[in-house]
Amino acid sequence: MERTEHPLLSPSLGHQKHLVSFRYGAEDARPKVYLQASLHAEELPGMLVAHHLRPQLEAAEREGRLRGQVVLVPAANPIGLTQRLNHRAMGRFEFGTAQNFNRHYPNLADALFDELRDRLGPDPQANVALVRAAATRWLRDWRPATELDSLRRQLFLLAHDADVVLDLHCDWEAALHLYAEEACWAPLAPLAWLLGCRAVLLARDSGGEPFDETLSGLWWRLAERLRAQGIHHPLPQACASATVELRGEADVSHDNARIDAKALMDYLLHLRVIDGPAPTIPRPSCEATPLAGSETLHSPVAGVVAFCVRPGDALAVGEVVAEVIDPTAPGASRVHRITAGVAGVLYAAIGERYVVAGGEIGKIAGATPFRTGHLLGA
Repeated sequence: MERTEHPLLSPSLGHQKHLVSFRYGAEDARPKVYLQASLHAEELPGMLVAHHLRPQLEAAEREGRLRGQVVLVPAANPIGLTQRLNHRAMGRFEFGTAQNFNRHYPNLADALFDELRDRLGPDPQANVALVRAAATRWLRDWRPATELDSLRRQLFLLAHDADVVLDLHCDWEAALHLYAEEACWAPLAPLAWLLGCRAVLLARDSGGEPFDETLSGLWWRLAERLRAQGIHHPLPQACASATVELRGEADVSHDNARIDAKALMDYLLHLRVIDGPAPTIPRPSCEATPLAGSETLHSPVAGVVAFCVRPGDALAVGEVVAEVIDPTAPGASRVHRITAGVAGVLYAAIGERYVVAGGEIGKIAGATPFRTGHLLGA
């Protein structure tokens, strides 16, 4: 095991933050799996999962069972971890720019296309190696001007050449669910069933350049642009990435973390990153649905929120999800019911119990696409 502290660009005099990574296995070993936790720094379940994962990875390495490599970043956002306002963690947006820590990553397909278009050939694995080498050079040459971009660069340097990338997040209150690009779904399906996901949200490109999609998107975007120019050299989808939402912000417990760490270890066994008996993949725990079919519920009125269902519940169209109550209103107008507009699983809900007019209530994984444009929230 190799522990490394990566210094970030110092934004001011007298202090500097560091990102810490752990590498298990040889640096050139394959398959390579990259895992990180708490890129949104107030989302803590993944940190505890990393705590339980580390001794298992150390044991596998000590016993000579690591045939690939695992890079683990247990706290992926040292910037956000320092941000507090009125005693509350504020780790989703960077204070200096108001940018989401999980958006605005570089589009490597655009950055590398001109360099690669005439260098690829008929050997798919040689093409993969060529793309990875070009991405490494581009990232090493990138000179960020801000602390935030220096964090983005360092995370990409650690993850860009991985075969599988898992970004561990959580929602306010939620059932365990997973986001992935359509091109990645087949190799990620066993992970979803090992974790027992209650929803899987798939998109071709959800928009906003989030961390995971920008890494896997490099491959299908390059392949698509090459075909558009009549270049048909084979380029595999060499990275499968996912955002794994480990329930809700308050679901930070040893019991949950042990269960999730075991599921991740079983997935590493399945991928043959670690030698050992192949795990039995459970039956699907949900249906994969399009992210474009996910309904975000909003309240047209302000008031106290009383939920009638819980994350993980399957809903029919018209079923009451929550009541928003204005205790100052006259008569029956005190209660406004929020109902499901699509059939599906309520996979996330707000953590606060007061909502302003137009505020978000929760999200339902519907099976029929109806949304376009950027599909992720702020």
